[in-house]
Amino acid sequence: MEESLGKWPISTEITVQWGDMDALNHVNHTVYLTWMETVRMVYFDRCGMMEIFESENIGPILAGIKADFLFPVVYPDTVVAHTTITRLGKSSFDMHYKITSSRKEGRLVATGTASGVMCNYSTGKSTPISNSLRARIVELESMGKI
Repeated sequence: MEESLGKWPISTEITVQWGDMDALNHVNHTVYLTWMETVRMVYFDRCGMMEIFESENIGPILAGIKADFLFPVVYPDTVVAHTTITRLGKSSFDMHYKITSSRKEGRLVATGTASGVMCNYSTGKSTPISNSLRARIVELESMGKI
């Protein structure tokens, strides 16, 4: 199944705000993590993960995140945040991110990885990724761009 994962099926355009800048006149590193969060939530909505959370109180929880900053972004700009799930375990999954700058003609400005775990929020314990959710993720990934 893993060969069908990792194809960047979800992306979203995000306008850089003046307030995203820091004292060094570039977008603060924490904002990149927010951009990753934004596209992650788009992914979760598209695969139905948030539907499951609302109906069953089972949903994703962030276990770890890492970002690599490749090029500074400054206002004004628009970035495109892309994400993909690259690994599905029993109850955990890995996501990769890439962020590109529209101002710099699609230049890659950051990459990242995150690990998540499906959690039963009623018990506070991890829970297996259901077969139906797993199938939706594989289907979404199959629509991605290489």
